[in-house]
Amino acid sequence: MTNSPVSQFIQHHFRHFNAAALVDAAKGYCAHLEKGGKMMVTLAGAMSTAELGLSLAEMIRQGKIHAISCTGANLEEDIFNLIAHNFYERVPHYRDLSPQQEQELLDRHMNRVTDTCIPEEEAMRRLEKALLEEWISADQAGERYFPHEFLYRILRSGRLEPYYQIHPRDSWVYAAMEANLPIYVPGWEDSTTGNMYAAHCITGEIRNVHTVRTGIEYMIHLADWYLRTSAESSIGFFQIGGGIAGDFPICVVPMLHQDLGRQGVPMWGYFCQISDSTTSYGSYSGAVPNEKITWGKLAVDTPKFVIESDATIVAPLIFAWVLGW
Repeated sequence: MTNSPVSQFIQHHFRHFNAAALVDAAKGYCAHLEKGGKMMVTLAGAMSTAELGLSLAEMIRQGKIHAISCTGANLEEDIFNLIAHNFYERVPHYRDLSPQQEQELLDRHMNRVTDTCIPEEEAMRRLEKALLEEWISADQAGERYFPHEFLYRILRSGRLEPYYQIHPRDSWVYAAMEANLPIYVPGWEDSTTGNMYAAHCITGEIRNVHTVRTGIEYMIHLADWYLRTSAESSIGFFQIGGGIAGDFPICVVPMLHQDLGRQGVPMWGYFCQISDSTTSYGSYSGAVPNEKITWGKLAVDTPKFVIESDATIVAPLIFAWVLGW
């Protein structure tokens, strides 16, 4: 811990239950990095619309994160916020909305995520135009890229810069682009831009449906990254939420061991999950970390932490601790 105000406050007040687990997980994160470890961070939910980029981008810039796995929604929504922030609307009384009021939001093309409405025209359609140009250009050239690579190309080109409505330092995708960070986006088809891509394939504007590379190719890329990186450093796993963003990348280790028969590949060297899931219905998102031992994902001696709380509150606090804020 540093002598920074946030860290001092956390150390003094967060003493029990989930608060204590937060402190333990933050200390474990720092200890992992101090030993030369690398960190994979996974993003489920709508963390980009919650503007996690305010702290996540700095974590990337300071070398505290070395790879990210996220849903297609988190990938695109960070860019939505970058180019349309001033058009967003907050609905603090969202729990009280009637079905008719929800319909009125739809009629105004305002897509609600809990207490925040994303404007379709300024966010989604603006990004779609830039993406479509890249998709068609790659398609005609016979080139293929991953979903995040298309966004990197757009950001590097500067074509969206006239629309920036927040400072790019608060965009985690922009920070990842600058660092050329590997991003893994399993199930990208289940996103707004994935739906857009399918629509343009149906219209025939994009001839090769595989112009955007697939989730299987992401796993192949992840396997190569894990082998190269783990040969030099232990890799930790910091999971925000559950779902495919976490389930997909953590499986690379048992795949390497059990399906490829690779010997001597290290397990994940640190594990932390922030989640409010339960174990009902056999939920993997709500499973205790020790269950992952039986699947060959974590070792008996892997440092393991679970913080049962709201990630929009917990993640920025842990990042502030790691950053020394």
